[in-house]
Amino acid sequence: MIPATNQRLSATVLFIFGGSGDLNLRKLTPALYNLTIDNYLPEQFAVVGLGRSDYTDETFRERLLEGVRQFSRRKDDLDVTWDRFAPKISYLQMDAGNENAYGKLADYVSARQTEWGMHANVIFYLAVAPQLVPGIATNLGNLPLCGDKQNVRIVVEKPFGHDLKTARELNALLGGLFAEEQIYRIDHYLGKETVQNILALRFANSLFEPIWNRRYIDYVQITASETVGLEGRGGYYEGSGALRDMIQNHLLQVLCMVATEAPVNFDANEVRNKKVDVLHAIRRIRPEQVNDMAVRGQYGPGPINGEERPGYRQEEGVKPDSATETFAAIKLYVDNWRWENVPFYLRTGKSLPEKTTVIKIKFKAAPDFAFPDEATKTWKSNRLSIGIQPAMDIRLRIQAKRPGQTLALDPVEMVFSYKTEYAGQEPEAYETLLLDVMTGDATLFMRADQVEAAWQVVTPILDAWAAEPPADFPNYAPGSWGPQAADELVGKDGFRWETK
Repeated sequence: MIPATNQRLSATVLFIFGGSGDLNLRKLTPALYNLTIDNYLPEQFAVVGLGRSDYTDETFRERLLEGVRQFSRRKDDLDVTWDRFAPKISYLQMDAGNENAYGKLADYVSARQTEWGMHANVIFYLAVAPQLVPGIATNLGNLPLCGDKQNVRIVVEKPFGHDLKTARELNALLGGLFAEEQIYRIDHYLGKETVQNILALRFANSLFEPIWNRRYIDYVQITASETVGLEGRGGYYEGSGALRDMIQNHLLQVLCMVATEAPVNFDANEVRNKKVDVLHAIRRIRPEQVNDMAVRGQYGPGPINGEERPGYRQEEGVKPDSATETFAAIKLYVDNWRWENVPFYLRTGKSLPEKTTVIKIKFKAAPDFAFPDEATKTWKSNRLSIGIQPAMDIRLRIQAKRPGQTLALDPVEMVFSYKTEYAGQEPEAYETLLLDVMTGDATLFMRADQVEAAWQVVTPILDAWAAEPPADFPNYAPGSWGPQAADELVGKDGFRWETK
């Protein structure tokens, strides 16, 4: 969590592998720039982009400035404020596959520590393709400076493994090179303000915690939908799919925040222990149950708002007979006292009608026998909606009497909105997470056992889908809410997807 001032932060050197890549341009440098403007970074701070591209310090800074102009939430007085940040940026050309080149990194750290007259924290951020992570990690692990468990950290982006087997292999590799407390597996969803606010909502308000259980909750739905297709990411997405890309990491982590028990304190391992408990409590899906518990889909060609869109199989980098799902919906149960037999529905997809990530918690209906029939015609159960993106809000649906001489009830919403409640802009997820890495706070990062437990949840589905290719792809039109089978997944339990 972000400290009130930068006094907790020690001198820091941040190396970014893939420094000339898209992630650094769009997310990392804008986040670091914002942290600088907000006075969170220490005076003794250096960020070094690493890559094979031919940049000088000056041309590299110019490239990153364009990224800040386009993607930063803070553009006011950029021509002035950039001068505070730019001197902290440098570029080091190196081939990450050349193990002999890594001595440059140790030399750079030594030079900065001599210049600053103090020991520095060292962070290696691997903003690279997943297949490059093992080689880079191995070469870093051979550096003597990486034996400093207190001050040296490595940050690994998702996807963390392609399946349970490869996730375990990567964990074993990293665990043999670094201590667990040095490894920060990053999932940017956990840095979003509204995701972090779930714990505050639940455990700081006596209004909710007593009813946050199977006695009062009918179901939980978590939706992450996108209106776009691949946007040029066909090569990556063909090897991933919606279940791996979104549910295995992002949505399961959100589920953990909703379902976790109260931590004893907010120590990083205590919070993560509670989330791992949730993952272990999720009922395992047997192979013969997959068709009843999971739905997959792939969008075909068609119009959206009068514009003809290609189907997934017509996208660049996609096989003409691809079996990769662009939509996935699953039903899970958390087998513990609190959540016994409460279904958790998770869905995600591309080319859907709305771009949103939202949690819908529907409470069981209150008894209506005391009201006349005409009062209950528009009756709807209480529902809590937690908007994660793009709207960051919390909405509680309640019943209220309609003005007039008759007793008629209408569902109305009580709304808390970050935008209207707080002045200024909320920090981007990467600002929170980068600062947590620098302060050594691992609360919002995944531990090795957490990653593997999440893979165990989805592995039976992945195995069943791989063994039985879909016969009906493409099976939903762009701009729709996915295949008909997704509606049937919740419909057979007497529910429907909450879209409003």
